[in-house]
Amino acid sequence: MVDALGVAVVGFGWMGRVHTRAYARVGHHYPQLPLRPELLTVAEEVPGRAEEAAARFGFARATRDWREVAADPRVRAVSVTVPNFLHREIGVAMAEAGKHLWIEKPVGLTGADARAVADAVAGAGVQGAVGFNYRNAPAVEAARDLIAGGELGTVTHARFRLFSDYAAHPDAALTWRYERARGGSGVLGDLASHGVDLARFLLGDIASLSADTAVFVPVRARPAGTAAGHARAPGGEPGPVENEDYAGCLLRFASGARGVLEACRVSVGEQNNYGFEVHGTRGAVSWDFRRMNELAVSRGTTYQDQPVSTVYVGPGAGEFAAFQPGAANAMGYDDLKVVEAYRFLRSVAEGRPYGATLADAVHGAAVLDAMVLSAGTRRWVDLPPGPPGGPG
Repeated sequence: MVDALGVAVVGFGWMGRVHTRAYARVGHHYPQLPLRPELLTVAEEVPGRAEEAAARFGFARATRDWREVAADPRVRAVSVTVPNFLHREIGVAMAEAGKHLWIEKPVGLTGADARAVADAVAGAGVQGAVGFNYRNAPAVEAARDLIAGGELGTVTHARFRLFSDYAAHPDAALTWRYERARGGSGVLGDLASHGVDLARFLLGDIASLSADTAVFVPVRARPAGTAAGHARAPGGEPGPVENEDYAGCLLRFASGARGVLEACRVSVGEQNNYGFEVHGTRGAVSWDFRRMNELAVSRGTTYQDQPVSTVYVGPGAGEFAAFQPGAANAMGYDDLKVVEAYRFLRSVAEGRPYGATLADAVHGAAVLDAMVLSAGTRRWVDLPPGPPGGPG
């Protein structure tokens, strides 16, 4: 028997649409799921956008006030896909109203924000999930299994990269993303948060770090009105960019492995160049998001001149079988959000967490805070252990 679960989406930019499509598709890929999402309400403060979303995607009602969602007893689960500065207020309110919460990273502007949301979720006894979608790629899960199974020997060092050009154009509008008060950290919260999650997911806790940050495009133009996505504002009034375009970080893992993490939002010539390389005493594995369903793997006993093979993941890796019948059939970005929706809804159905949790978000935010501190003081910063049991 399948039960209907009333859901709402708060914030309807691109990510709100991605969440909505995931709710619509999840039952197709996971027919065994005992819950069926029912799109009840979409909330978006931009005039006309909620109404358009309701008409296009089939929500029962539209509103400009997210508080109406919190007050509606029919809504049992909420996706929060608003700008970063609203995460804490809305996330806490939804949890305290008894709503299960699927919230986008970085869950606020600081580690304190993430902890406040996590505490509210725990206090209300509801389930919480966080949008660390890249860990859901079947190839990433296969890489984790290789590492955990000792196929690479002892991990010695790794590199995590997240390079993009979405802010590279000098006419890119000075939106909330570039303000401390509303965006918090810049590329740290936007891209490096994913890198931190991948690093912890694959290699465990980060024990200490040393970071550097930079702003390469220090002035941008203010948009004349509401700017969506990464719009441009040529000729607008200039204003300062308040948060970082680039972050580089040296990592020491609790295991003894070393790492490098780099993230940049103004990398000309790079479009979503996200990935990692992990090296061990007997082998290596690497992944590139742009070739999401492949791994480059080197393993054996040759050591020097050991060959590297391309491995196409298939139904035995992660959630691949829910989408494709055989290896080398491609999955895409939106599929990762369907996996995320499934794990969130399974958490709701079974009353136990699956996938990335608020505890993961809290520890990830602590790492980002440590990067800010390290960059400001130019010193190494130690980190406390993560939540028991490691990343989900």
